[in-house]
Amino acid sequence: MAARILVPLSGKDAVRRRRNAVDKHISIYLYVFMGTPQLTTVMKTLADPTRRAVYERIMRDGEVAATGLVEGTRVSQPAVSQHLRALRQAGLVLERREGRNIHYRIAPKGLAPLIDWLGHYQSFWRERFENLEKLLRETSDE
Repeated sequence: MAARILVPLSGKDAVRRRRNAVDKHISIYLYVFMGTPQLTTVMKTLADPTRRAVYERIMRDGEVAATGLVEGTRVSQPAVSQHLRALRQAGLVLERREGRNIHYRIAPKGLAPLIDWLGHYQSFWRERFENLEKLLRETSDE
């Protein structure tokens, strides 16, 4: 077996190697974090535009009866019920029964997985843009 000769890296090469290692670590972390069932469920649930509109209306109005969500829209009662069930199963809304009526309100921690995930990307991209700015300044100085 041939012996490996270790050559010390210059400053720029060492920095580049460290950045690549950090990038790889962040990418793996985000991939693993992205794989959480709660995050996937929230994203899939809010991907539907009609369901997202129902969620936004509940958020805007505070608490809404299921029948109130149908009024003034072109969406049928069964379709609204399906969207509400999906939102409830994803942990995005809570229901309160009052006699025959069911009232829906936003679940306070429903968006937490999405907010956490976006928080990781926020720091990731902030660092990337800062590095890009620095690189652009260095190249314009040359």
